[in-house]
Amino acid sequence: MDANLKEVLMPLTIMGSLGGSVYVFVKTYSDYIIKRKLIEKGLLNDDARALIQGEAPANRYSSLKWGLILFAAGLALILMEFIPVAPDSPLPYGLFAMLISAAFLVYYFIVKSKEQTGR
Repeated sequence: MDANLKEVLMPLTIMGSLGGSVYVFVKTYSDYIIKRKLIEKGLLNDDARALIQGEAPANRYSSLKWGLILFAAGLALILMEFIPVAPDSPLPYGLFAMLISAAFLVYYFIVKSKEQTGR
């Protein structure tokens, strides 16, 4: 890897990780404070209950999604082993991204067909 690229990517990675961690911590803590104050004041109407119970319904097909994504990623890595490319070629990244995207599309169509048939 180029030395200049390392000098740029290392600080960006560290600062990005630190910033992301701070964001997740602050969001989680502020949500906790809001929920606690709502409970203390007794303001539990339907909107507050939805906030406390979680905004999104549980994803029933989460295992399917992650199984397809990991399968596609593994398949991409196996295919990249057998395709001769130059070390600086963008082909491996494109192949990896295309197979992951295909896995998401397969997941979308499976879930869509399951929901249309009513399970």
